[in-house]
Amino acid sequence: MAENRKEDENVVFIGSKPFMNYVRAVEVQFGRDGCKEVIVKARGKFISRAVDVEQVVKHGPIRNSVSTKNIKTDSEEFENKEGRKVNVSTVEITLEKK
Repeated sequence: MAENRKEDENVVFIGSKPFMNYVRAVEVQFGRDGCKEVIVKARGKFISRAVDVEQVVKHGPIRNSVSTKNIKTDSEEFENKEGRKVNVSTVEITLEKK
């Protein structure tokens, strides 16, 4: 269990909070000692926001020290409120310190 927590420390999950909260969260993660990568994760309608966060981080104040390492797309199946199974797209964008 502790291993999963350690692994999730460098993950920023994108949702409905104000946009700049996510940009700041990525910058704070990179500011921690020993943090070499941050993963930005999103599903469904928040995928475009995740891409925007990546772009602002890469072109913002820490732009010269961050690059995109990997982008992984996938889909997840889950049961909605009506009990029907639906698929939702997901994205994981891995940013790394240069």
